[in-house]
Amino acid sequence: MKVIRLKVMLIAGGLGFLAFLGLLAFVAVFISNEEHSSDSGDFIVDTDNISVSEDVLKHQPMVEMYAQEYGISEYVSILLAIIEVESGGRLLDVMQSSESLGLPPNSLDTEASIKQGTKYFSDLLRSAEASGVDKNTVIQAYNYGGAFINYVAKRDTQYSFGLAESFAKERSGASKVTYSNPVAVKKNGGWRYRYGNMFYVDLVSQYFMSPQFDDELVQTVMDEALKYEGFPYVFGGDNPNTSFDCSGLTQWSYRKAGINLPRTAQQQYDATESIPLSEAKPGDLVFFHSTYNAGTYVTHVGIYVGNNQMYNAGDPIGYADLTTAYWQKHLIGAGCIKQ
Repeated sequence: MKVIRLKVMLIAGGLGFLAFLGLLAFVAVFISNEEHSSDSGDFIVDTDNISVSEDVLKHQPMVEMYAQEYGISEYVSILLAIIEVESGGRLLDVMQSSESLGLPPNSLDTEASIKQGTKYFSDLLRSAEASGVDKNTVIQAYNYGGAFINYVAKRDTQYSFGLAESFAKERSGASKVTYSNPVAVKKNGGWRYRYGNMFYVDLVSQYFMSPQFDDELVQTVMDEALKYEGFPYVFGGDNPNTSFDCSGLTQWSYRKAGINLPRTAQQQYDATESIPLSEAKPGDLVFFHSTYNAGTYVTHVGIYVGNNQMYNAGDPIGYADLTTAYWQKHLIGAGCIKQ
């Protein structure tokens, strides 16, 4: 049988997702039953691939200076996105970092805020590395505090919105408030628990630009799949009215490009030509085993998008970094579509 690889190349500036994003963005996934694991989308990306305001970009030189001082230059884009979320670049305490020093809100001037915010983020990164958790956990911990890193480490090694939600529920005593941010409205109708912001990873990731492909077929696949970014994982889901599970998302998205895939991850694996991940090109599928007890060898599938990233129906639907320990543990390899 002839094997046709869906060959594409990311154009310049098209790696704007976790490494997450790149970002975020690449990201992990909530606790669910089927073809699921984690929505980790570690957001390590180029600053050319973020879309933040001019008010935020004017702080980039100072962010770069302190990121270099604290050894986290590769996270400049995330720090800028955090500034956009925290202040839009328009407050003196642009990173809202005074509270991480035990000070009242808005106690720091702009340079002191960036210095402390960058140092705090670097401290969280070191804690996350020691605990074995992913970088989306770090992003959420910037909002929740370092206790969230320990919380995730005791339950999983990957961030998920479910963990962010349960942490806030515990800390707030299940007290809810209305939250009309579009990210929240899209996900749960517009509410959050009265502790921190359980949507923080989503808020940061929205400032990373989607990848562009120079292959029309793969662009069609991804344009469809990206419509559902941030949607919750739904066991057995296979249409946009109910959301998707992993193989439901791949089947639906490829069908929009004229490619008919079978329904389950195992069947899609059987219908492709197996290749190592090192040989995968954007548009190939990537497969995993033992992510849950499915009674089959293959239990999860995603769309390979290059740069060791995939887009998949985790919980929520989004990007994931394939170099993280979780995915490496369960990785089978990639597959070319057979035609």
